[in-house]
Amino acid sequence: MTVPGFWDSAERAQTIVQKKKACVQVVEPIEAVLRLIDDGQVFLELGADDPAAVEADLVDTERKIAERLDQLEFQLMLGAEHDPMNAIVTLQSGAGGIDASDWAEMMLRMYVKWAAKHDYTIEEQDFQKAEEAGIKSATIVVRGAYAYGRLKAEQGVHRLVRISPFDGQGRRQTSFASVEVVPELDDSIEVEIRKEDLKVDTFRSSGAGGQHVNKTESAIRITHLPSGIVVACQIERSQHKNRETAMRMLKSKLYQLELAKREAELAKFYGDRGSISWGNQIRSYVLQPYQMVKDLRTDVETSDVYSVLDGNLDPFIEGYLKMRKDAPKA
Repeated sequence: MTVPGFWDSAERAQTIVQKKKACVQVVEPIEAVLRLIDDGQVFLELGADDPAAVEADLVDTERKIAERLDQLEFQLMLGAEHDPMNAIVTLQSGAGGIDASDWAEMMLRMYVKWAAKHDYTIEEQDFQKAEEAGIKSATIVVRGAYAYGRLKAEQGVHRLVRISPFDGQGRRQTSFASVEVVPELDDSIEVEIRKEDLKVDTFRSSGAGGQHVNKTESAIRITHLPSGIVVACQIERSQHKNRETAMRMLKSKLYQLELAKREAELAKFYGDRGSISWGNQIRSYVLQPYQMVKDLRTDVETSDVYSVLDGNLDPFIEGYLKMRKDAPKA
């Protein structure tokens, strides 16, 4: 990074910066533990003649070492091939009408909040508003070290139970939204995509009027006919740039689909996805008649629902990663 001309190619520079961040996240926690161990050794030497004088410092150092080791254990759970990559997250409303569309938008806000807590950046790729409230679907890229490794825990159907704000009689409503998470692959991954397998549609971008993007058909939607995978991008003014972005997302999803054939959980999600409705949820968020968020895969739960909706997802993510780590290998 100190070589003259490093920033001449912004795309190449950003790739290297991301790799550096991933390396730092591995090295720094280990170095921190080693420093604490050295500190503890110093306290032991100082307390050889008067143990009581250093007892408090030793206890505090031991606590810090335990905390750091817990962090390292969590880091070890993020050791899969694509875990360090950015994450492409697609949300889609399911059964539940207007409430489901509103729930999908609430979930989008939840992930944006979670990303901010981890200093990740968000790039919106596609955003389809629902007719009355909320969203039909949205695709974002979460950029940061190990974004995919963490967010892959969120893939599946999420269920919300609450008093509907759209029901004049104040009845309880159950609604569903799905989350799809794939790693954002770089150009070093080769995925064969035949031109004849693609259906390409252009349309005007949705959003605030008066901008160039809303006046021309710059938005792109690509359907991969053999798999049925659909990707869309409308963030750029250039149709060509939107097509490039959409093709990168398609490549990532097709690559993940290939990996899914060798991994039972993802194979089930892609190959036999089922409807975004009853019987397919991975997590329930109950606001009425009581308050509880429970992950049905790991049994991790909390009554602090609004904290979760504000992005406090780490206990659920950690629970999922521990479950995967402890699962018996086939």
